[in-house]
Amino acid sequence: MFEKVLVANRGEIAVRVIRTLREMGIASVAVYSDPDAKAPHVFEADESVCLGAAEPAASYLNVEKILAAAKETGAQAIHPGYGFLSESPAFAQAVKDTGLVFIGPSSEAMALLGNKTRARQKMSASGVPIIPGLTEPESDTEKLQAAAKEIGYPVLVKASAGGGGKGMRVVRDPALLADACRDASSEAGTAFGDDSIYLEKYLERPRHVEIQILADESGHVVHLFERECSIQRRHQKIIEEAPSPFIGEGTRRKMGEAAKAAAKAAGYTNAGTVEFLVDADESFYFLEVNARIQVEHPVTEMISGLDLVRRQIEIAAGHNLPFSQEDLQIRGHAIECRIYAENPAQNFAPSPGKILAIHEPSGPGIRHDSGVCTGYEVPVHYDPILSKLIVHAEDRPAAIAKMIRALRQTAFLGLQTPVEFLLAVLDSDAFRNGDTTTDFIERHFGDWQPDEKNDLFTAAYAANRLLPVKNSGGNIVTEAKESLPTPWKTLGKWSLES
Repeated sequence: MFEKVLVANRGEIAVRVIRTLREMGIASVAVYSDPDAKAPHVFEADESVCLGAAEPAASYLNVEKILAAAKETGAQAIHPGYGFLSESPAFAQAVKDTGLVFIGPSSEAMALLGNKTRARQKMSASGVPIIPGLTEPESDTEKLQAAAKEIGYPVLVKASAGGGGKGMRVVRDPALLADACRDASSEAGTAFGDDSIYLEKYLERPRHVEIQILADESGHVVHLFERECSIQRRHQKIIEEAPSPFIGEGTRRKMGEAAKAAAKAAGYTNAGTVEFLVDADESFYFLEVNARIQVEHPVTEMISGLDLVRRQIEIAAGHNLPFSQEDLQIRGHAIECRIYAENPAQNFAPSPGKILAIHEPSGPGIRHDSGVCTGYEVPVHYDPILSKLIVHAEDRPAAIAKMIRALRQTAFLGLQTPVEFLLAVLDSDAFRNGDTTTDFIERHFGDWQPDEKNDLFTAAYAANRLLPVKNSGGNIVTEAKESLPTPWKTLGKWSLES
């Protein structure tokens, strides 16, 4: 097993990986940019190395600096988290060439799966159902027009590389195809350094359902059931749950076997996610493979009882999976809500700023994976995710009720968050009834606005937490935030001994 691992990421995923490393008795190394000098992941780690300027290219995307930090601190392996360099075949290969272990799939498997058209070819040849469309990138406008006509409108223009909704356009009118292709290609080139695009049939009102897989170096592959990730804004997920409230046991088995076949076809090892689109009759189609740990992995951990990061580390260290598919079962229901620094009333526009106070929920079956703290300045340079709120209960109705309670206890003062929006979604009849297709927000919450009463409540809470407190004589005696108990006040009787 490794003695020291460098975590090449930031925020909540870096904190999450570092905590599992500590539980495994493995020393951790954090890296950080200048604005993240006081971020929680820096203080959670045993060591930390500054990478420099805020811009990702100068810090979290700088391969040379990250490898130098690993060499300087004596790390034996690198965990990439998600985002940044986590799905870069070049980075995975560079880690290997340096004599370190990359905690993730091989660069070869990553390169295959990172190219959407090559992945579609491989999956189709392996019997995994794919969405009708092109299996090669195309840039010629006339050929794209002909392909779209053959596929049938509406079509989806997609980047061949990358993901996260970038380089993606839905086209319903043939007259708009050329502009959509040009815009998608330009966006893909900026985001991924690859401007190639292709076309797929656009499925109306599908569900986004994904299968978590684990694969060791000996060829053993298991799936850990499905996650429903259909509640999305701008093609990016904000609520996930496991298991899906829609698919039946027969479809679950078929999707699980298809996901395992996809992993074997790509020669995949470590943790990964095979994503599918599912239509109204439970037919499913391969979408892509995310060759990394997913943001939403905690809901799978809740229903399976497994620590996926621990499994990643063990597989990377050469250990075989200690269980078979038959040993795994679903236990209860889990829901995750992503909490971003963004304003849902303004089309989810980013809302960076200083966090004045945080109130976290608590109670049985509640987990809060956070990457920020009171006083932290949320930077504009990175993804604005603050934390993930996860709940687990015996069934879906109980999980919804628990999540609603947990959200009502959650506050990040000083910036906008979607907590109130998430509450509205969870408490809606459409969500409770499992009507969770990818157009859910557009259909049910397209004109949503916050309740002014809740704004007043938040202001009152902020005043209570942040304004000076006066005694009966009108003298300021302390500040509310300073009156909160510190660890030194809650340890009990203690003393320093020489």
